[in-house]
This record gives sequence, C-alpha cells and structure tokens, in this order.
Amino acid sequence: MKGIFFGDARQIGAVYSGEQRGILQKLYGCGKIYTQGGLGSLPAADILFSTWGMPALTEREIRQYFPSLRAVFYAAGSVQAFARSFLECGVHVYSAWQANAVPVTETAVAQILLANKGFFYLSRLCKNDYAAARRETARFMGNFGAKVGILGSGAIGMRVIGELRRHDLDVYVCSPEFTEEAAERTGAKRASLTEIFAECGVISNHIADLPETRGMIGRGVLSLLRPYSTFINTGRGAQVDEAALIEVLERDRTVTAVLDVTFPEPPLPESKLFTLENVVLTPHSAGSSGAEVHRMAQYMIEESCRFASGKECLFEVTAQMLQTMA
Repeated sequence: MKGIFFGDARQIGAVYSGEQRGILQKLYGCGKIYTQGGLGSLPAADILFSTWGMPALTEREIRQYFPSLRAVFYAAGSVQAFARSFLECGVHVYSAWQANAVPVTETAVAQILLANKGFFYLSRLCKNDYAAARRETARFMGNFGAKVGILGSGAIGMRVIGELRRHDLDVYVCSPEFTEEAAERTGAKRASLTEIFAECGVISNHIADLPETRGMIGRGVLSLLRPYSTFINTGRGAQVDEAALIEVLERDRTVTAVLDVTFPEPPLPESKLFTLENVVLTPHSAGSSGAEVHRMAQYMIEESCRFASGKECLFEVTAQMLQTMA
C-alpha cells in the first residue's frame, strides 16, 4: 500500500514528528510532502496523510489526481472544510478528532473547576483590594454540589461530562443528542438552554459549529447569566452573540467570560474583549499544541495500520456524522 503526505508542508512537519514520519516512510513509502500547487506531479497513492491546512479539493480534482486513493488520514480535528468531496468519491476519511478532544477537555474541565472556586474573578480583584477579595470568596460555593451547564454533547462535550463525574458536581446538559439513556449513564441531567443560563454558575460551550447553531447563544439567554457566574467557550465563537455578551459583561462586572475562541478570530482590534477586565482571552490554544500535536499523528498512524490490515477502524468520519460534528 502506497502512501503520501499532502497539504501544508509546514503543518505536516510540525504535527508528524521526525520519528513518526520515519515510521510512515517504512510502512507506506511516505517521504516528500506534496502540496496543492503540485497536483500535477502526484505519484499514485492508496492512502493520504495530512493535518491542518488540508486543501479543499473538488470531486473532479480528486478523481483526476487521486484515481487510486482509498483513504485520507487527517491528523487534526474538524474535517468539515474538505471531507465531503472525498466521501462523494468513495474515499474513506479518518480524523484524529478524538485525539484533539483530549487537551480541549483537559482545558475546559480545569477552567470549570477553577471557575467554581471563583479563581478568575477573585484573582483580578485580589490585585486591587485583597480584603475585598477575601470577603468575596463567600460568593462561590466551590465544587461540591455546584451546578455546571454543558452545551453540546459531541466528542468533547461527552468527554467533559465524563471527567466531571469524578467531582461532586450537579451537571446539566443542553443537547438534542443527549438522550435519557446518556443522562442515566453519566449521571447528568438534560436541560434547556434557558434553564442552564438561569440556574448554573458555570457554563461551558461545546456546541458543533454548524450553520443552524450560529448565534444560538443570543441576547435572551446571555441576559440570564447570574451574578458571579462564568461563561467558558472552548468550542467556537460563532455560536455566541458577542455584542450581547459584551453588554452583559459591562453591566455586571462580577460575570466573567473565559474565551479561547471568538468570532471573528482574532477579535477586531477595537473589540472590547481586549479591554474588559472580566474577560479572560486566550488565542485558540485549548486544542492540541506543543508536543500534544503528535498524539493526533499517532492516532492516524495506528488507524492506518488497522485499515491496511482489514481490522475495524475507530475514527472514520461518515457523511451523516458531518451533520453534527464540529
């Protein structure tokens, strides 16, 4: 079985370690990294390895330049930008979305636990008025019996819910895919968007980025954010009406927004997200970074071995899954 690297050469070089590229060289002859500009010089390939920066090709291009291609192994998360055309051509698509879900889950869970302790609010207050910060600790109940709202129950949402089971939290989930069976299995409760924003002190967004979900976290529910509550977003910024969120943050400085994603990304230079003291802004860093990116490559190397040997694969993406995946 012949394989190639295809996509953004810099990203492929970063995500696949030297050792991992050596393994793929031995397994499938993967060596040179081919880019979209070199479509005319592609060798015949049965499988393709890529990552962030994978070009979106048309069905015509795929049939012309990849006539024998059987599978794409994508060492990153969302495949929405390119997968449909490959699936239409009968090419299997595999994604390391579960690997990329690991660091996002770790980040979100850490932020949820810290938020329940008042970490984000108290740390900034402490610098200006230590005595006031000491008094304000009573505003936060900690992580025993605290109500936490999880928006979305995809790969990351379900991982977060699972991790939170290890803590004495009261977890509420808003997701049409979160069934009664899932609620019974996880110990979480099904709830509406309105119920979560009205009742939970910490809310974490993990809703898939789809046309029908954009803007769904709007002014109506954002206005329900309780004093001293925290809204966390490690999902996508497009689901949030940021103008309405900013209004809430300006009106009640005890409310905190912890935002790893925004829309647009980064925010416009004049955005108040840069200046509001009750906004914690990070540069979309919750996902795989540093050495974590090699986990994604490892998932795809192992998946390709299952594929090549005819074993059941674990991370295939189907056309139906694209309707709900981030």
